[in-house]
Amino acid sequence: MVEIRRAKISDIDRLHELINIYSEKEILLPRTKESLYQNIFSIFVAEKDGEVIGSASLTILGKELAEIRSLVVDTSALKMGIGKMLVEKIVEETRRLGIEKLISLTYQVEFFEKCGFEITVKDNMPQKVWKDCITCPKLHNCDEVAMIMYVKDNIFI
Repeated sequence: MVEIRRAKISDIDRLHELINIYSEKEILLPRTKESLYQNIFSIFVAEKDGEVIGSASLTILGKELAEIRSLVVDTSALKMGIGKMLVEKIVEETRRLGIEKLISLTYQVEFFEKCGFEITVKDNMPQKVWKDCITCPKLHNCDEVAMIMYVKDNIFI
């Protein structure tokens, strides 16, 4: 059985390992261990049989906007619904905080559409652009797709 829970300090090495698998393939941006430690309260993990097999984090960008980041699932656990479980947890937390919009910059458009996101334009998320995109190495050549979910309208079944 898979449990979704908040990350612990003891998870950081494994989280860093999982994120590096995807960042080496240029599917997502790398994260340092220091960044993971600093953001531990915003990270959720999927655990099965005592092993972390996935994670996702929630970053607050403003009063009405949050972002799901670093969504990763171990390659041995793909197609098991782990990613969707993590997204559901992030949506639940976003709703609990009273934030109306959740965004993702992604290459996994079909997956996020199945989770209730829709394609949008980056111009609709100036908080993201000025906070993170401005320092991103992909700034002028960004090929990620901007997606958004209006959290109050989305109820998972």
